[in-house]
Amino acid sequence: MTLLDLSARDREGKAATAVRPVWDSEPLRYLDEHGAPVEGGIRPAPALLDPAALLRGYRALRFARAFDTEATNLVMQGRLAVYPSCRGQEACEVAAVHALEEQDWLLPTYRDSAALVLRGIPAVDALTLLRGTWHCGYDPKQWRTMPQCTPLATQGPHAVGLGLAAKLAGDPAVALCFFGDGATSEGDFHEAANSAAVYQAPVVFLVQNNQYAISVPLHKQTHAISLADKASGYGMPGIRVDGNDLIAMNAVLAEAVRRARNGGGPTLIEAVTYRVQAHTNADDAARYRQSAEVEYWRDRDPIDRLGRYLTALGALDAAVEAEIDEECERYCERMRAQFADEPSYDADEMFEHVYDEMTPQLKAQREMLRAEEAAK
Repeated sequence: MTLLDLSARDREGKAATAVRPVWDSEPLRYLDEHGAPVEGGIRPAPALLDPAALLRGYRALRFARAFDTEATNLVMQGRLAVYPSCRGQEACEVAAVHALEEQDWLLPTYRDSAALVLRGIPAVDALTLLRGTWHCGYDPKQWRTMPQCTPLATQGPHAVGLGLAAKLAGDPAVALCFFGDGATSEGDFHEAANSAAVYQAPVVFLVQNNQYAISVPLHKQTHAISLADKASGYGMPGIRVDGNDLIAMNAVLAEAVRRARNGGGPTLIEAVTYRVQAHTNADDAARYRQSAEVEYWRDRDPIDRLGRYLTALGALDAAVEAEIDEECERYCERMRAQFADEPSYDADEMFEHVYDEMTPQLKAQREMLRAEEAAK
């Protein structure tokens, strides 16, 4: 079969299906959608299959889901201005954080708030941007976590800069950079991937392919059969993995981080997953996707999948589930308390750190806002 034949088949397949994605090849996985090991699947290191370690991963998945649900509730209560849910993508968030060491850098997108709190950042600080009170509510240097990026792909060159600086300084740090599938069509993604490969920077590019760039399905924003295939054009490894399989994600990310830390250069990982909720609370996903498609992916939920596997191993039972429920509820209670009071605002602050010296235009805008506030 020629490349032209393959492209035509893929294009026709995408047009013919509205529920199940058409894949040229199945992503790497350890567990199937029912939580059973697949024959011929990826074989992780024994430490990654330790039941105690997997149970910690399951707790992290449940914690990420609880945080995400509570953040969504805060939007409906008017406590957050906007929130992009990561529901359904929790395995990507958990695996990314677990793959990193304290000195490593994490570069999140706007959808990766769960990764921030999994890294230890308090929820009220992690959600400051989405609350609208400040550009970033935590110290990036302290947490080795850059501010959440809302423009698509602009965090990519930053990741390369951090990785290259570490390499030149003899620092063993690795930069792990999140992208969405839509970001791979941006120029900043190309520049980041190309320069990372040229300079062999210790960077891991993790693309969460959740099938949509807001309302645009993947096949309408790229003709590539697999986003991981883009890696070959830059001269780096490209790996396609089931983003809803935490075990497979842990294995792939652990190897990519190890390789980067040991001087092997960058890796591009495509995690095939799904955004179960709307793009944000301002989006109506029913306008561009079918309910049957959402249900197809709900049946492949990362929490249910690992839970079934752990139950079969005897590592998870009703008592442990109840304990996790209680832990998550206590966290959400603290989270609600942190957001109970309205934050104080100083409108002048938004003008103070744009330039070293405030421009005449900014001064005029500041005075206009002051006048509007005084007239209230």
